[in-house]
Amino acid sequence: MSSSKQTHDHATIKAWAEKHDGVPAIVGDTAKTDKGGVLRIHFPKHSDSSSDLKETDWDTFFKTFDEHKLDFLYQDKKADGEDSTFHKFVTRD
Repeated sequence: MSSSKQTHDHATIKAWAEKHDGVPAIVGDTAKTDKGGVLRIHFPKHSDSSSDLKETDWDTFFKTFDEHKLDFLYQDKKADGEDSTFHKFVTRD
């Protein structure tokens, strides 16, 4: 059985992303909004070049993350024991 974890700790999020070869990103069409854009962790090795995600730096990413009071929901392992890249951003309680 797989289980999810939830955090807003920057170091934990960054370490999880880097362990899975992920980078901070913003959905391209949303990047120019006054709200900072829609956040994602992008896995460049596992996507095609036509992705609408725009890589950003961690400082910009976490500034938007904190302004929107988000938490990071993620899995370390799938039910079968394989590494998981499942994640999503949720509103912090």
